[in-house]
Amino acid sequence: MKKLFLLIPLVIFSCKKESSVTETQNTDSLPSVQQPATTVKTDSAELKMKDSVINNAPKTKEVLRTGVMRDVKDGQIIRTVDAEQFPLTLGEEFTKDGQEFILKIINFDQPKINAKISTKEKDFNIRFNQIKLPNGDYDGPFGRDLTYDIKEKGEVWLIIGKSNMASGNTKGSFTVSLE
Repeated sequence: MKKLFLLIPLVIFSCKKESSVTETQNTDSLPSVQQPATTVKTDSAELKMKDSVINNAPKTKEVLRTGVMRDVKDGQIIRTVDAEQFPLTLGEEFTKDGQEFILKIINFDQPKINAKISTKEKDFNIRFNQIKLPNGDYDGPFGRDLTYDIKEKGEVWLIIGKSNMASGNTKGSFTVSLE
């Protein structure tokens, strides 16, 4: 009987799994977390998301809690969200001239998308440059507000950047609200 009492804690302790999340050093002094690769299924194919470093800035902590993937490559900030999380507001920041933000929305099955860019900067030059539809077609440019009829289900991209037809600051913080 005494042996049984000694074995139970040992079995419970050995069955616990450690999380595979590890911290990495980042040159911009913001804490970041390395997450393992994740596979997300879409209507007709599988999207494999690469290991991503996620920004834990105060503006994005609430959104990160809901599982938004973030990747930065060659002046592009790419984030992937699931349409099932709508309504949703994402915080982001352009820190260099000429940056572009691509918001990939997977599992989109609504007849219409509503999106809005908000910023506290007075002369921030930012807009929805293009929308990529599930059938691969592109449309745009648009302003800071976007209402668009979507006829097919699948993955929709919103591409945000500066307007070449306007002047103003191209660095700063902004939010994108989706419905």
